[in-house]
Amino acid sequence: MEIVTHLINDTIEFYKWGLTIADKRVEKWPLMDSPLPTLAISSSYLLFLWLGPKYMRNREPFQLKKTLIAYNFSMVFFNFFICKELFMAARAASYSYICQPVNYSDDPNEVRIAAALWWYFVSKGVEYLDTVFFILRKKFNQVSFLHVYHHCTMFTLWWIGIKWVAGGQSFFGAHMNAAIHVLMYLYYGLASCGPKIQKFLWWKKYLTIIQMIQFHVTIGHTALSLYMDCDFPHWMHYALICYAVTFIVLFGNFYYQTYRRMPRRDRDSSKAAKALANGTVNGVSKVANVAQMAGKVDEKLEKQENGRRKRKGRAKRD
Repeated sequence: MEIVTHLINDTIEFYKWGLTIADKRVEKWPLMDSPLPTLAISSSYLLFLWLGPKYMRNREPFQLKKTLIAYNFSMVFFNFFICKELFMAARAASYSYICQPVNYSDDPNEVRIAAALWWYFVSKGVEYLDTVFFILRKKFNQVSFLHVYHHCTMFTLWWIGIKWVAGGQSFFGAHMNAAIHVLMYLYYGLASCGPKIQKFLWWKKYLTIIQMIQFHVTIGHTALSLYMDCDFPHWMHYALICYAVTFIVLFGNFYYQTYRRMPRRDRDSSKAAKALANGTVNGVSKVANVAQMAGKVDEKLEKQENGRRKRKGRAKRD
């Protein structure tokens, strides 16, 4: 028990020390004064993951078509706004895409970047609604470990990013991810419009490929920053590399299971359909051949019978 007490006290002291080096510009912004609101939202999300399916067990799924269309296209505009703000402010501040230390000054462009990153953090909290809509529509198979891990960790960990490094190298990953989410929510928005639009959405798997490319670029960019000894917290660089590796593994497994490995049931169905098609074609061919041969035999027998009748008729006349 004494060890646990010391551990808690050390953690509290470490957090208090961490606050002394936190970004003073964001400490009064919504959700940033303390980690408790963010942890409360994430805990509520996990609680809904447990209670939501129980509540929907004996109920009809909600359709939510109009709600999903409005939500997905709103997220398109939200992420486009974040992407645009980061790009414009980083360009105005002459940011480097290779190594950019954090500037904690009140320069308007730096504050604009910090604000855009804060909105990015907020967008990750809004994305919890993805899971809420899945559960209300009883699409429980969509709520995978990858889905929950991705949503819960992104919102929670980005609080740390905004609290201590709301600028500098942080803009690179958020900028890239926001651009990808524009495409992702555009796909979801179009898909929610119904079958007439869904038949044209052939590019879903490429979204997963783009996301995996994103994680590889993140690792490469972070490793380059470490190699160049960029003036950015190294522990965050190492943590980001480990975090990106987990996504490569999870998204890679998702891609393989969904697009590369045909389920056994589908393989059996495909083989059965192929066998049935071959059997039908071969069967028709064999029946056609037999019928053709039978027709020739009948025609030959008929000629022979007519010949015998003619000979008998001549014999009687004679």
